[in-house]
Amino acid sequence: MRMKRLFAAIAVATLTLTLAACGSGGDSAGGGEQPFIAIVSKGFQHQFWQAVKKGAEEEAAKQGARVTFVGPATEQEVEEQVNMLTNELAKSPDAVGFAALDSRAAAPLLQQAKSQDIPVIAFDSGVDSDVPVTTVATDNKAAAAEAAKHMAQRLGGKGKVAMVVHDQTSKSGTDRRDGFREWMRQNAPGITVLDAQYGGGDQLESANITKSIISANPDLAGIYASNEGSAIGAIKGVQESGRKNITVVGFDSGKAQIDAIENGVMAGAVTQDPIDMGRRLVSSAIKAINGEQLPKTIDTNYYWYDKTNIDDPKIQAVLYR
Repeated sequence: MRMKRLFAAIAVATLTLTLAACGSGGDSAGGGEQPFIAIVSKGFQHQFWQAVKKGAEEEAAKQGARVTFVGPATEQEVEEQVNMLTNELAKSPDAVGFAALDSRAAAPLLQQAKSQDIPVIAFDSGVDSDVPVTTVATDNKAAAAEAAKHMAQRLGGKGKVAMVVHDQTSKSGTDRRDGFREWMRQNAPGITVLDAQYGGGDQLESANITKSIISANPDLAGIYASNEGSAIGAIKGVQESGRKNITVVGFDSGKAQIDAIENGVMAGAVTQDPIDMGRRLVSSAIKAINGEQLPKTIDTNYYWYDKTNIDDPKIQAVLYR
């Protein structure tokens, strides 16, 4: 039933955009002298997205461009994100930045953007489409492998490990799941990785999933959480379970994770550089607007941090609180 509603929303959205394109004129949002870049993120509630927004706005000010930045209330609202993308495209922007919750759901809208000669810059997550002129993102498989390496070191190469993953529809979700699992399979045969459980990046749901996993696996040695919301939920789940001997590694930063690492509740995490991601998103959009060729992917950085290096200035510069 949910998929029927989503497909209906996409069909209506495509028709709406077609009509908007036919009726658009010089008074559109993209019709001013400043290049107008519409950015649609996966969400707005996590500190990660606020940092991306900050970087995008900084680069827009530097480049003399204007940006809008929207995202659904949670990272489970695919239909709402489709509606947001529809609304932004109807404003006839000069370029669009898009972080897809579902790598396929927005394909018709991306084709519509292409037909209107609006370049699309994918960021954070790629899409199953050749429409984006580039994808600005962390190498999520490599970053997840880094988390797996540190987990294996902490566990001495042995034990049972669970995965709490934010979703199985976005490229970031599948890459962070597969990168962790593949590294363990190839490099740590003594570690058993349980099937991934999906919490939608929601803290409460991820906490409940974590408690269920712990209850079903009394010998659990570690938990890997694939994004900010998943990690905070996993931390809460472990704390509420009363277990003291579970190693938690995560992805992203944010104040709750930083506090957990400093307090020894979390072993460490991989942080991205979301401010740089926002800057590169906007600079790539400007280049696309100007007709410049862009590489297929633009790799933003990632860093492992834990109690031993969290105060390093290089790490402090990429933590988002």
